[in-house]
Amino acid sequence: MLGAQLDTSAYISHLQQEIAKVDQAAIKNWADLIYQAWENGKWVYIFGNGGSGTTASHMAEDLGKSTLHEKDLGDESRKRLKVLSLTDNAGWLMAVGNDLAYDQIFLQQLMNYGGEGDVVIAISGSGNSANVLNAVDWANRHGLKTIGLTGYSGGKLKDLAQHSLHVPTDDMGMVESIHLCLFHWVLNDVFARINHVGRYAA
Repeated sequence: MLGAQLDTSAYISHLQQEIAKVDQAAIKNWADLIYQAWENGKWVYIFGNGGSGTTASHMAEDLGKSTLHEKDLGDESRKRLKVLSLTDNAGWLMAVGNDLAYDQIFLQQLMNYGGEGDVVIAISGSGNSANVLNAVDWANRHGLKTIGLTGYSGGKLKDLAQHSLHVPTDDMGMVESIHLCLFHWVLNDVFARINHVGRYAA
């Protein structure tokens, strides 16, 4: 826990250094894959455990609501991004965890929902969560596009996912914060492309 050791100035300085280490091409690629899913009418599935699970919920909410102008949300003719957080169905998570195993909670949902060309965003700070790895392995073998968001050394997920955004720091809170911080650029970039504003203005 870096904040237990560092004062605010040192913590913020360290945070800036860690953000600067992230591969900017990987951030852009993350946005590209989501935009392509919107273009092609494919689904985006997001999942993770604990803090990464709530990050998945946050990402799905933002991508579902905030890829259109608020004034356009009532327009039934507007094309929508199909996005779902697999962390949010409590009944399904508990049933699978209880009746099968916890390492099946995302895989079993993905087997029901997922199809070729869909996008999977798998979040694991350690990169070694079995339930995340099992779902990504299935997705890879069934024609889905997989993105791994990791921290620390990247674990197994860094190599298993087809695309990777790695935050190479050994503090879970900072890893989770950077994942969500960078996501908001991705969200804004996808919004700009869909709505032809900002850098993408016609």
